[in-house]
Amino acid sequence: MMSIGLKALLAACLLCAGRGWAAETGGGKASAPKTAADDTYESMKLLVEVLDYIQQNYVEEPEARKLVYGAAEGMVATLDPFSQFLDPELHKELKSETEGEFGGLGLRLAMKDEWLTVVTPMAGSPAYRMGILPHDRVTEIDDEPTRDITLSEALKRLRGRPGTKVKLLVLRGPPEDAKKDGPWVSRVFTLTRETIKIESVQHWALEGDVAYLRITDFNARTSEDVVDALRGLKKGGMGSLILDLRNNPGGLLTAAIDVASDFIGGNKLVVSTRGRKLDKPQEFRTGAEAPFADLPLVVLVNEGSASGSEIVAGAFQDHRRALIVGARTFGKASVQSVIPLEDGSGLRLTVARYYTPTGRMIHRDEKTKTGGIVPDIVVPVSRETESRLYAQWDMIYAKDRKPRSVVKKEEMVRDEALERAVELLKAREALKSL
Repeated sequence: MMSIGLKALLAACLLCAGRGWAAETGGGKASAPKTAADDTYESMKLLVEVLDYIQQNYVEEPEARKLVYGAAEGMVATLDPFSQFLDPELHKELKSETEGEFGGLGLRLAMKDEWLTVVTPMAGSPAYRMGILPHDRVTEIDDEPTRDITLSEALKRLRGRPGTKVKLLVLRGPPEDAKKDGPWVSRVFTLTRETIKIESVQHWALEGDVAYLRITDFNARTSEDVVDALRGLKKGGMGSLILDLRNNPGGLLTAAIDVASDFIGGNKLVVSTRGRKLDKPQEFRTGAEAPFADLPLVVLVNEGSASGSEIVAGAFQDHRRALIVGARTFGKASVQSVIPLEDGSGLRLTVARYYTPTGRMIHRDEKTKTGGIVPDIVVPVSRETESRLYAQWDMIYAKDRKPRSVVKKEEMVRDEALERAVELLKAREALKSL
């Protein structure tokens, strides 16, 4: 027999689905045309039938909670790559991540073309240091295939106790903007899990009065850290800035808007969201004043720039506030709400798409391969070079010393996008003096 807890749960589901149906039929009077509520009711009956049959006939007695969680995961998986059912453990980890600390390998993942795909590794993480790249496909985790895996399941298998190891088999294809299709190459990575502490802002002085600031992630501390960094750079003689959003996968929408507001004043539109439940677009604007509104600015992006970093780059581009340099961005323009559920689990659900100030929808269309933010100045970079750049971006910090790369100077590769940004800012200064 079905467990009492599961019976009660399913009865409640049927009652909720059936309320709309009873209202439409007038409580047994002349039947009305079939409605969406009718379809929901019929679908719930099927779900109850399947769960009941499993409970009574499966070879071993199943755990009711696992069945319900599995049904919830499968339901959400039919929507889009970024919606996700979160069991209590994953829900807790997600909250820790947005607050600035979590455990794992430092990989941001999505399902793309039915493959577990890297959005970006996080700077300084084990995945980052090993050279895993955006758009790499994770085909095996500890020798187990990932072809039919859910995102929730993958995250569970990737995360674990710090110090333990995990082996990944990765397929790497040609760059997204390659003119011809190239071969896919498999690589094996053995990584050690760590507690990942997100230091989302890194900064230092470059040549002359050109300063550099990288944002690796938009979390609850990012906006405050950016302002503190910019004030320090300004005291040190900063006259212009390169803002590096390469491999920034996004994060908190509010943090991205706050960062854009540091450079754009006048109550201007940063981003708008449009969803099925919104009567009109929801708009997010800057403040009246921006502390760095007059600072000359170049922004770097690449294929790993997604979500919040695309919001910032799109706002700068539309308001002609900065030059955007690099490669076309990832194209993740969906807004997720995280809804906590009674038992500690959660639902991350796509509720809207976001649009740049001029109305551009930058969400990637996989069929046409369009979307993302296209830079004002495109600087092609090979996958091999990007992999080596990741390694040399990893910095060593010591008190009273200038940060330096973990890679020896003679082994470094040129960062062509960064060099182009420096040239642009120098040229601007030279033209002003004429």
